Amino acid sequence: MLALGLLGSPRKNGNTSFLLSAFMNELEKSGAQIKVIKADEKKIIPCIECSVCEKEGFCPLDDDMNSEIYPLLRQADIIVAATPIFFYSVPAQLKALIDRSQALWARRYRLKLNDPNQKFRHGFLLSLGATKGKNLFEGLHLTIKYFFGAVGTSLEGSLTYRQIENPEDMRKHPSVLKEVKENANQLIIPFLGRKKILFACRENACRSQIASAFAQHLAGNKLEVISGGSVPADKINPLMVEAMSEKRLDVAFRKPKSIEEAVAEVKPDIIVTMGCGEECPFMPGVKIKDWDLPDPAGKPIDFMRNIRDEIEKKVVGLIKDFELYG
Repeated sequence: MLALGLLGSPRKNGNTSFLLSAFMNELEKSGAQIKVIKADEKKIIPCIECSVCEKEGFCPLDDDMNSEIYPLLRQADIIVAATPIFFYSVPAQLKALIDRSQALWARRYRLKLNDPNQKFRHGFLLSLGATKGKNLFEGLHLTIKYFFGAVGTSLEGSLTYRQIENPEDMRKHPSVLKEVKENANQLIIPFLGRKKILFACRENACRSQIASAFAQHLAGNKLEVISGGSVPADKINPLMVEAMSEKRLDVAFRKPKSIEEAVAEVKPDIIVTMGCGEECPFMPGVKIKDWDLPDPAGKPIDFMRNIRDEIEKKVVGLIKDFELYG
């Protein structure tokens, strides 16, 4: 599983960084793969309110949001936002990232597309401020609540700290490490014990992506799903994206990866190949199933629809097998 941290503080090695690092380390100890986005180090162009995303579902601005951050927000099982308070909200660097999530909001609420993982993704807020005001975190909670809603994440809880101003204040806090450990362990519980499954095909641009999307959507609470290709393509098949959108499933921001990359992140309990002779690394005790499916690359949309529907049936059957036999 991927736990994604969003660091909003522009201060290097400050209190917010300490708090997020402590939380992410606890998630990693419990088995999560962790990655942190430092908002101030990314090229994030502020939203220019051009309304393209409202109509087309994509942001035309060419920066790290499109190339890196949207895909990671979609891939993550857990998202942790960590920020200091700047005028009762977040710093400008993180606010730019949040504003640009309008593209994901538009895909969900304007285009009526569902991220396959949105029912099961969990989010958490970490924050601190220099004052002790009663309303210090009220504006922030609203911002993060609606940001998480836009990216398909439920806000499961928060840890907030007042009167944190000097460089070592968070590190010296008497209860922070205990609170971090308790909340991180609670947050990750729903993701532990899931069966791990790898869907593999040649390019990881179509069939394995379809299978992984259906498996996440239908049983993301029971299955940890990854996918990979023996010869991964540069990008996913656009006709596959179109065919899945007809099922109201949004796969637009997925990226092909190699089988080796996929299994380096997660050791699967079962590998499902798509019938095109993928060479999977040998892993003792890992079951391999082969689905004899023709490659839809270069074929028309009707062919893609047929493959999509066949894969959906096979995924439903696979889930039933897991429920019956484990």
